[in-house]
Parts: sequence; C-alpha cells; structure tokens
Amino acid sequence: MQYRKDKKGNEISLLGYGCLRFSKKGSGIDIEKTERELMEAIRAGINYFDTAYVYGGSEAALGEILERNSCRDQVKIATKLPHYLMKSVEGAEKLFQEELRRLRTDYVDYYLMHMLSDIETWNHLVRLGIKEWIEEKLAKGQIRNIGFSYHGSAPMFKTLVDAYAWDFCQIQYNYMDEHSQAGREGLQYAHAKGLPVIIMEPLRGGRLVDLLPRSAKKIFELDQEGRTAAEMAFKWLYHQPEVTCVLSGMNSLEMVRENVKTASESYEGCLTEADQELISQIKTEINRTVKVGCTGCGYCMPCPKGVDIPGTFRCYNAAYSEGRASARKDYRFFAMKKNPAGASECIRCGKCEKHCPQQIEIREELKHAAKELEGFQYKVVKLGAKLFKLYG
Repeated sequence: MQYRKDKKGNEISLLGYGCLRFSKKGSGIDIEKTERELMEAIRAGINYFDTAYVYGGSEAALGEILERNSCRDQVKIATKLPHYLMKSVEGAEKLFQEELRRLRTDYVDYYLMHMLSDIETWNHLVRLGIKEWIEEKLAKGQIRNIGFSYHGSAPMFKTLVDAYAWDFCQIQYNYMDEHSQAGREGLQYAHAKGLPVIIMEPLRGGRLVDLLPRSAKKIFELDQEGRTAAEMAFKWLYHQPEVTCVLSGMNSLEMVRENVKTASESYEGCLTEADQELISQIKTEINRTVKVGCTGCGYCMPCPKGVDIPGTFRCYNAAYSEGRASARKDYRFFAMKKNPAGASECIRCGKCEKHCPQQIEIREELKHAAKELEGFQYKVVKLGAKLFKLYG
C-alpha cells in the first residue's frame, strides 16, 4: 500500500475505505460479510475509514468490527458532524457523544463538518459557538484533526478553505468532475494552502464502472493492455500529487483486492499518455449518454411518497447507455412493491432537492424519467399491484 502524509505528518493510506455502502442484510448491515471485507482491507494496509452519523448503521458496524478484532489503534476513523440536525453546541456535543458510543472509541482521528455548503452556514455555526467547541475537542484529544466535506462550486469552496484553520478537507472529484464542483481548481487551491484533500465519489457512485455505456465497456474489453474501468478511474486520481487519499465504498472481497492492487502499484505521475487517451475516449462515450448526474448517494432519501429516486435515475440513465428495453424491465420492479415507488408518485414537494449534493433538479428530472420509463407494460404491472393490494 502506498501512503501520503496529512498536515501533521501522519501517514494515510492512498486508498481509503468508504463506509456508506456496507452490504445490507434484512433491515440492517451484514456484519459478518462487512467484517471479512474490512479485515482484508486492514491486513492489506488500508488505515483510513470514512463514515458518518447519517450513514444508517455504518458507525455502529465499524465500531463493533474494530472492537471485536482489537484493531482500533491500527486505523484512523473519519466521521462527520451532521450540523444540519443541531441547533446549538449542546446539540453538537450530544451528537458527537453518540458517535463515540457507536464507534466504541474515545476519540475521532478525522472529524468533518458534513456537507458544509456555504460560508453563511459556517458563519451560523460560528455564531452558535462551534469554533470554541472544536478547539475544546482538539485540546482534549477527542478530535485529532478537523475538516469539512463539500459539494458545490470552486469559488465557495475556496472561501470555506480560508474561513478557518482546517486540518484537511474532502471533495467529490473524478475524471468526469474535473471541472465541476470544487474540481481541479479547488483541489489545487487546498493543496497550496497545505490542506490534505480526501476524495469521495471517485467512481461517481459506480457510474464509471458498472453503469458505463456499452460503447465505453467495449473499449475496455478490446484494450490490449487489459486495463479496467476502476483501475483507470483510480490511477487518474493517484497520478495527482494534490490527492491525499481516495475513498472507495467497497462491499466485496474482490473489490477490496482489486483496489488495493491498483493503489499499491500507483504513484504520483503514474498515468501514461496511453492511459490519458483511453480516459479521454471513455469520457466522450459517457457524455453521449448521461441524462442525470446522480451518484446514488441517497442523501435525497427517504421520499415522503416512497419514490426510489436513485433507483429511478439509475434506470433512466441506463435507458440511454444500456438500452431502453432492459432499463424499463428493471424499472418495472418498482411497481411490484407493496407501495409503488416510481417517478410518477412524486408530488413535487422539493424536500429531496434540499439535500442533493449534486444540486440536481430532481422534480423535473423525475418527470422526464417517468415519461421515458413508465410505458404501457409498467402501467399494467402497477395496476395489477394496486388490485392485488385491494383484493389480495
């Protein structure tokens, strides 16, 4: 495993473990499966594990696994304060203590203001006394490094970087977001300020691997060097010296092993001209088919009417990348649920849009998705489901 250093000289594994997408079992997390994957990662040298208060069950699962295997001191835990759920520093303290209990630890290595969106939000937190609260936690060693995660434009990102003496930051960044969100401009600005930068969504929620259009997949299938989609996406990031750590939401042993191999063989400047040309070709194919830039993060959920927003957008994009027939077939399964979860159930309340990191106009896109996906067969299946509910 390759390592890069944080602001204080501590080594962080080039590949970090994103804990948002732990495998599920029933209504909770599959602890046994997740434990096998996490321990494989730790043995391979991964030492940075990223979770959050709102990642349903993730903090508790991570804490249980680390305690059970007596390896808390081998890893660095990153978790986040959901400041949007608090109204005072007393609220922050209550949330923080709950996180410590879930994680079964008495300190957090890297603590982030979760989805810090703009300077007004930060100034509001400052007025509540968050700076004093942070300083107290740092002094006591309960927080070792303080940072923030961000989705938004480069200018606002730079304003937030300058607003406080942060120890690190976290941004969405990949070869499709090179010039959107904080982008390369934000990455280089933070690096110039001495801030380590943690990268999230390197595969855009799997879109740069599993949801590639057929034409892009064909390019990889024919590649004489045998390069893979995930390998290229990660190498593109590892190539850049401004990148400190890249998070991957791994949920299989195969994924852990493949990503570890790439991280172990990558270094600053590792991307060849041939690699760059390949990525350029893939970007061209992706741009031909993408309809909605949804990463599947789930921050928009739950919908008051039960609409499966990420699932809908996945099928909507697949209709143009994989073919309309297969996308509509997948989408029809929404109608077979006890309560329909298709795009046409949207009542346009806008709750989802307030939480979308990608700033997608979800209501409008759901309308387009419904028009594309909800054909005759969907309506028949949906009607059948309603009749079964009434008379079954």
